[in-house]
Amino acid sequence: MSTSDVLAHTRDWSLGDTPEQESPFAGLSAFVQKNGKSQHLELHVSGAKCAGCLAKIEKSVGALEGVSEARLNLSTGKFDITWQGPLPASEIAETVSGLGYGVSAAAETDADEVQRKEERELLLAMGVAAFAAANIMLLSVSVWAGAGEMGSNTKQIMHAISGVIALPAVAFSGRPFFRSAWSVLKRGRANMDVPISLAITLAFTVSVVETIRGGEHAYFDAAAMLIFFLLIGRFLEARVRRRACSAANDLAGMSNRAVTRIDCDGNAIKVNPGVVAPGDTILLSQGERAVVDMALSDEFCELDESLVTGESAPHVLSKGMRIYAGAVNLSGPVQAKALSRASDSLLADIGRMLDAGEQRRSAYRKIADKAVALYVPFVHSAAALTFIGWMLAGAGFRESILIAVSTLIITCPCALALAAPVAHVVAAGKLFQLGIFLKSGDALERFASVDRIVLDKTGTLSLGIPQLSEETDENTIADAALLARSSRHPLSRAISDAAGPGPVAPNVKEIPGCGLEATIEGQLWRLGSGRWVGLNQDASHTRNLYLQRGDEMPIALEFADRLIPGTDEAIKTLEAAGYQTEILSGDTEDRVSEVARELGVSDYTSAASPQEKAARLETLRDQGHKVLMVGDGLNDAGALSLAHASVTPGTAIDISQAASDAVYSGGISSLPVLLKISKRTRNVMLENFTFAALYNLVAIPIAVTGHATPLVAALAMSFSSVAVSLNAIRLAAFTEGK
Repeated sequence: MSTSDVLAHTRDWSLGDTPEQESPFAGLSAFVQKNGKSQHLELHVSGAKCAGCLAKIEKSVGALEGVSEARLNLSTGKFDITWQGPLPASEIAETVSGLGYGVSAAAETDADEVQRKEERELLLAMGVAAFAAANIMLLSVSVWAGAGEMGSNTKQIMHAISGVIALPAVAFSGRPFFRSAWSVLKRGRANMDVPISLAITLAFTVSVVETIRGGEHAYFDAAAMLIFFLLIGRFLEARVRRRACSAANDLAGMSNRAVTRIDCDGNAIKVNPGVVAPGDTILLSQGERAVVDMALSDEFCELDESLVTGESAPHVLSKGMRIYAGAVNLSGPVQAKALSRASDSLLADIGRMLDAGEQRRSAYRKIADKAVALYVPFVHSAAALTFIGWMLAGAGFRESILIAVSTLIITCPCALALAAPVAHVVAAGKLFQLGIFLKSGDALERFASVDRIVLDKTGTLSLGIPQLSEETDENTIADAALLARSSRHPLSRAISDAAGPGPVAPNVKEIPGCGLEATIEGQLWRLGSGRWVGLNQDASHTRNLYLQRGDEMPIALEFADRLIPGTDEAIKTLEAAGYQTEILSGDTEDRVSEVARELGVSDYTSAASPQEKAARLETLRDQGHKVLMVGDGLNDAGALSLAHASVTPGTAIDISQAASDAVYSGGISSLPVLLKISKRTRNVMLENFTFAALYNLVAIPIAVTGHATPLVAALAMSFSSVAVSLNAIRLAAFTEGK
């Protein structure tokens, strides 16, 4: 929300006026929004990487006096705080900053640009580290190959050159780890980057000392390789996190389109949706999308509500009926009365559901997070006790520090850091070959644990495109096409597609909310709704059009929404694998029940609004189910985000694709493959973590007892990283039959 947006909401929000002490965050008071006794602030938090960070921030801020809600979205960095009382906004920001995280007003922060910048920095740092590691390894191999023949002066020169190459890699590429480690250390805390930074710094420092004093070994290659391996995982994490927040950005773009408001003098004025108040008269042009909920003032209006309800058939409204935000006007310009502010519209509700879903997924405890929580105190203790033990044994400072450095390097979390990302990358590549694009870093773990699959109907199970019934007479289709070819109405296009190229009747007139008419061979022909041609029909939704030629009886043209090829086989495969399935659709009862019967799905819900879909997902979650949601429309976006895992077809709108964890091409026949690979990937991750733990159990005693130099430790660390990578590559050999 920009500053102008805050000002635009002054009808029910006012700028916070809480007095604050002099503070680096004193300016945040201008971004506090007040609603009665309640105050609200949106912050942008940087540096939070895992569910542990999220829990720590929310718990600390939630403990402040008067705070009723503290919700951090780890993917976007957006932090929403609601409180009552005199609590200054600066104290909230200082609490977060005191934990070692960056804080700024969300209104002043372009989150997408911040994340893109972080991504670019990590990519550049990874490139520098890769260049340094490759060149230092060439020099190191020369030293190893020349052992016993190469003179000490030559070795010292080679080590010095390695040090010159390693210096920019450590200083530049190591910054992400050093910054993170320092931010928590200066506040008396620790995270995963602390042992990483210690290992890098000590390996480089000891190498410099050994080079200066003419020692036998230097370990610049260990420092550079360590940075490079760890930056791979860090970059993948940043890329996934940025993609995760694009759904909210897409929805914001849809919600912020200008609105045409009619003032008291009858003038049409373009305004920001934020200034529209209930009772304002809005002009909705043909083809324009509503961005606030409205009541129709004109007699008739025809809407495309496919984004809102998921239903493919147009909806005919009469005076006083509700136009939901997100619907597109298919008829001529109409006027309507705003029923709510943009912040209370259907689009805004969906936006809040997206945000809540992202926040919940952020709190998901990944396998890597759990391993890290155990690893950090363990490696710190092992290295410190090793140094103290050898000092007490009389080994001297130099030998003690070398053994401690070896312990840090040999236990450095390369294998741990790569265990999940490498498996994810290999699995994502395999899925991409099979027509499935994976978008979320922890999605595979969540896909592997689902037990229930909830499916939208239109566009997911059925094609979502009206098609004429195969029983329709060819002559009727040809005659109807004379009128239909002049219209862009979805049902008219279906008739035109069925008839193929051909002539168009002259002077066709389109009657909004009714249909098409023209004089052909001296007779008035009509193509439109049953009511318009004289039939007694009250339903506003219909799958039929009627062709009336002069005084003849109207002929029905029935439209069907056929199943996507392969859908029935996919449902059978999923149910055979033990998954429970249900259909959750905004379409009408007769259409949903028809598809459910055809697929053999007994559990279905029809005419579900976006809020009702989200509520159904919440109910299933409360019952202990881990739900996979499959949908494609704007009405599915909230449910997609709130589900334990979600997937959408490639034909879905951008917002739904952004809100989901994966995108597939073709029909839902991709789902069984996705779920099978997900389970196999989870097993590979667990195998990798088990190997990393066993490796440490074997390697640590060797390092602690002084039987591994830092060079040997670096080689062992590299071996562990290669081992988990090779294990993950097995996923590429997956075939559907196995």
